Amino acid sequence: MLAPSPLTGDEPPRVAFAVSRKVGTAVVRNRLRRQIRAYLGEIRAGDSTRFPSGAWLFAIQPSAADASREDLLRDVDSCLDRLVGTSR
Repeated sequence: MLAPSPLTGDEPPRVAFAVSRKVGTAVVRNRLRRQIRAYLGEIRAGDSTRFPSGAWLFAIQPSAADASREDLLRDVDSCLDRLVGTSR
C-alpha cells in the first residue's frame, strides 16, 4: 500500500487497486478488491481519522489469494497503522 496523497476538505478517500494477473483469475482478484473496499468503508464509517481523505493505492500481492479473510484484513490494518499512525 502506498501513502495517501492529501486532499483538501472532508472528501471521501479515493481508492485504487493494483492487482496483477499473477494473483489469480478475475474472480479471485475482484473478490480481494471487494473485501478490502468493504472493510475500508467500515473503518471510514467508524473512525475517519483511521482512514483519512486522500488518494490511496493498494498493491495486492499474489500471496493474498491464499490468505484467509482475517489475515487479509489484519494486513490492511497493519498498513494503515504504519501509514496513518493510529490504531484501533
